[in-house]
Amino acid sequence: MNKFINADASACIGCKTCEIACVLAHGEEIRTIESAHFNSRLDVIEVGDITVPVMCHQCEDAPCMLACPNGAIIRQNNHIKVLQEKCIGCKTCVLACPFGAMKVKLKIEDLIVAGHARGKRYKAQAIKCDICYSDPNGPACVRTCPTKALSLVDLDDLIKIQEKRQRDSVLAIR
Repeated sequence: MNKFINADASACIGCKTCEIACVLAHGEEIRTIESAHFNSRLDVIEVGDITVPVMCHQCEDAPCMLACPNGAIIRQNNHIKVLQEKCIGCKTCVLACPFGAMKVKLKIEDLIVAGHARGKRYKAQAIKCDICYSDPNGPACVRTCPTKALSLVDLDDLIKIQEKRQRDSVLAIR
């Protein structure tokens, strides 16, 4: 079962520390928070007086993965991963994601032709949460959230949550 990050809307204060931690954890320099150049893998969304991060749920039957016509989205080490070298920027994954967690951004790269620099080019990249799988300390957003609104959930955690809710349901009957 894939791990995923759970967001507690009642604890989120909308500070966007998680977004900044995400960008830094993925080795990107922050020059601006303008959305076209800020590649956080989660977005703090504000609706009315509620703020909460929206991110990939690491779905077991990942619609983004099933919809990708180029095999650029795969399951690996208990999370759903994008293979950037295979992404063609078709946005099918964006349309397939039921949570609005997929993004396609353009990245400026050096254009190399026959081993020679020929200027710059745009390369599309599908971007989604990868739960910071390569970091042994876990997701940066979870570590940096000042209110602990984010938590990494695995199968054992889900079983504990389910058991607690079942006990609470029984106690509510009394």
